[in-house]
Amino acid sequence: MGFDRRELVGPFDVIGDVHGCADELAELLDLLGYAPRAGVWRHPGGRRAVFAGDVVNRGPRNLATVDLVAPMLRAGSAVGVRGNHDQKVLERLRDDQREPWAELAALPDGERRRRRGQVAGFLASLDPYLILDGGRLLVAHAGLPEAMHGLDTPLVRRFAQIGRPLGGRHPNGRPVRWDWAAEYGGAALVVYGHTPVEAPRWVNNTVNVDTGCVYGGALTALRAPERECVTVPSHATHYQPKRPHGPVV
Repeated sequence: MGFDRRELVGPFDVIGDVHGCADELAELLDLLGYAPRAGVWRHPGGRRAVFAGDVVNRGPRNLATVDLVAPMLRAGSAVGVRGNHDQKVLERLRDDQREPWAELAALPDGERRRRRGQVAGFLASLDPYLILDGGRLLVAHAGLPEAMHGLDTPLVRRFAQIGRPLGGRHPNGRPVRWDWAAEYGGAALVVYGHTPVEAPRWVNNTVNVDTGCVYGGALTALRAPERECVTVPSHATHYQPKRPHGPVV
């Protein structure tokens, strides 16, 4: 599985954590100018979507989300990275544990087995992180400090998915993690998600675009190189968070 795709040049639309919110994703893609053609959402101007991880889980329509995103990846109209929730679902499917979603468990046995394999194959195809646009853009689910750019080790892959927990919790109850973005000085724009924020969070040459759609917030895309954010509001609070998804710090 490769991560160095710097030969792919923009423009890009980097989409934050979808978490199975298929309806909001379709609305956002439409707003960005994409349209379904021959079963694949494409942009007539050649823009490419980049999914920043946590494509599935917690939301209401995970199978529909896979049905939308997987053909885009196969057709080259999108690329994507694997988030920690994507990883959890993949591990559950591989270990043949209980079904990750009620919508999957409700299917007849033959269809359920087929769909399990389809979802697992899609999640396995997602990259640990992506270097794009000649090295000017990096997308990782939880972000990535400059010293790790271009490396592929278990430590780097884990950081790209969950960051670096430091122990303890913020006043809003969320785990304290190293705020690598506050120290970032790299030339590549790093776009990430993982920790929901109320609005896109710009720090140095980084931006968090996870605006908590599944929690009743919004689904956000960053247009690059324009550095413009496009957002659609969530249709509902699909998952009640245990902790508020307010400011990261």
